[in-house]
Amino acid sequence: MTGLLDSLPPAQQQLLNDADGHLAERPMLAVLSDRREFGDAWVFERKLDGIRALAAREDDRTRLLSRSGRPMNNTFPELVEALAGRSCRDFTVDGEIVAFSHGRTDFSRLQQRMQLTDPDRARATGVAVTYYLFDLLRLDGKDLTRLPLRTRKSLLRRALDFDGPLRFTPHRNHGGQRELDEACAHGWEGLIAKRADGRYLPRRSTDWLKLKCAQGQEFVIGGCTEPAGARIGFGALLIGYHDSRGLRYAGKVGTGYDQATLRRLRALLDERSAPRSPFADPVRERDVHWVRPELVAEIGFSEWTRDGMLRHPRYLGLREDKRPQDVVKEKPVHG
Repeated sequence: MTGLLDSLPPAQQQLLNDADGHLAERPMLAVLSDRREFGDAWVFERKLDGIRALAAREDDRTRLLSRSGRPMNNTFPELVEALAGRSCRDFTVDGEIVAFSHGRTDFSRLQQRMQLTDPDRARATGVAVTYYLFDLLRLDGKDLTRLPLRTRKSLLRRALDFDGPLRFTPHRNHGGQRELDEACAHGWEGLIAKRADGRYLPRRSTDWLKLKCAQGQEFVIGGCTEPAGARIGFGALLIGYHDSRGLRYAGKVGTGYDQATLRRLRALLDERSAPRSPFADPVRERDVHWVRPELVAEIGFSEWTRDGMLRHPRYLGLREDKRPQDVVKEKPVHG
């Protein structure tokens, strides 16, 4: 060990192992929670409205991956260049890629970049992106995931230079209902509460809690209705989530689209045409075009109805960073 790792207390140095090749493939995921009272054992970060990304640099090789492991070097070439330009040459980081509009993160604006795999076309969109880093998993050949979160964040702040499109994600040491209300008033998505002494676990864990300002989650697209009147593309998306019985129907989404989105989504749906419904439940809609359940959409809504449907759903964008088989109904934990 050299440099920053030599400065760790002996007890923490004993937690370091030699890094293997899997640190950049399985991110830690947060759990939705309605908890609003926390003690000093937690830190709080802004919940960003973007896409999760892990990045790994090993000497001259830099990889940028979605949370599902999909390469994104060609989609966000300026981020790869920024990571490759750091003086530190061996690290794995975790963070969120966002695009801004009028000072706020804008997921729909980010959509213009997410669909592209040609670096020149990605740059030509004019959509600037920022990569907010919040965790350090590997440094100088050592696995840091057994270290406490506070230590990992301290090492991250000191190991990399933060300028251009790379930003360090700040945190607060106190949080609760008042801090969440303030975040919501500023137009944020919410807060992420994290156990300050927690390890980095490559799975979903209650050590990280999502405190949301509004309802919303990802859903699998299983079909669409045909357009009526002057509408183009389609009328509404038919969406669902997985449970032990299969793909469960959660309703139709007819708002949140502009003309370009209607055309683009219809083309993607036509490529995935299927002869029958993928849903385990009956869907009582007319003029339905069924599709293979391969596309994931982010949907905002006001609440769940008693019969398990979404109330006032609206389309926010496609989620290429999430696998359809991982989409389940989010239920807030209380602990």
